[in-house]
Amino acid sequence: MPRPANSHSWQTLFSPLLLCFGLLLHMPAHAGQSFAADPGKVQLKPLVENLKDPWSMAFLPDGRLLVTEKSGKLRLVENDKLLPQAIGGVPAVVDRGQGGLLDIALHPQYAENGWLYLSYSAKGEGGSGTEVMRAKLKGMQLTDSEVIFRQAPKINSNKHFGSRLVFDREGFLYITLGDRGEMERAQDLAQHIGKVIRLHDDGRVPQDNPFAANPDALPEIYSYGHRNVQGAALNPFSGKLWTHEHGPQGGDEINIVQAGTNFGWPVITYGVNYFTGTKIGEGTKKPGMAQPLYKWVPSIAPSGMVFYTGDAYPGWKNHLFVGSLKFQTLVKLTLDGDKVVKEERLFENLGRVRDVRQGPDGLLYLLAGNKLLKLEPAPR
Repeated sequence: MPRPANSHSWQTLFSPLLLCFGLLLHMPAHAGQSFAADPGKVQLKPLVENLKDPWSMAFLPDGRLLVTEKSGKLRLVENDKLLPQAIGGVPAVVDRGQGGLLDIALHPQYAENGWLYLSYSAKGEGGSGTEVMRAKLKGMQLTDSEVIFRQAPKINSNKHFGSRLVFDREGFLYITLGDRGEMERAQDLAQHIGKVIRLHDDGRVPQDNPFAANPDALPEIYSYGHRNVQGAALNPFSGKLWTHEHGPQGGDEINIVQAGTNFGWPVITYGVNYFTGTKIGEGTKKPGMAQPLYKWVPSIAPSGMVFYTGDAYPGWKNHLFVGSLKFQTLVKLTLDGDKVVKEERLFENLGRVRDVRQGPDGLLYLLAGNKLLKLEPAPR
């Protein structure tokens, strides 16, 4: 659908490290949606500017920050400075295409048990696939490491590994897996590709998983029909797992993941084939397949997401924030229960925003390009 001629507008106000929020408007993804610029101001402060393809981050209880680099390095930021030495004991990764060292998450009881979790692409029979390892950090070394999940099958593709890691309130671990560029696999319950996986924290399969008793399905599967989930976060208000995933050309989605749900890819999608613009699958809707909670047409290439629960920024509490690889911006979404009612795009030319997290200080942190950025409230 063509955009109105006046659909793009932004304002940028510069002072030392100070930016006024900009808004890039586009056609509403849902009827009745409205867009309006946020009048607030923040300081955009670069902390680290020499990371190499950073992918994810996690704050330790003492305020230090762990950052994954796609090439396979786990870095530590202490007192807003990147330590020169990488952490040892990281598993070997396949750093090709979209593969490499991906997400990092801490166990909900990390302060007591010390477990941290890494997702990454690993070599195996048939090619490569997403794996998840847990380990403990002692000094600058990972110890007690064990692989708790291996994608089956491994295939010869460098695309769409996922992969985000999220714990729910009951301590179950969710792993998001892409379709590896072979879309039909996302509908096949006999393989992990294009699925969301649910496990106990040690890799055991929960007995109440939706396909645990199905002899024709892999028991780890929680939902299916996903293309490439690049963002996942637990809604702190409802306890529901929210995800977003890349569509093809158009059709990026936000979904609420529920047990046994088929999200439709590639049978239904709001996107089309790259380059040719031709139809994919059977259309945009089909009985038994879930509709997205929210969608972007055209795509923004979302990556990373966080529900903001702090009080540092006036008017931001209870909003959802998503990074955009394509537009190199931070997307702010206003929610009404399980609905997105407004979208704003903040800043320009940040670099490809790969991850966004809330720190223990109540501030938002971004991985954009090769930088770690902090958003600070502007002085009044």
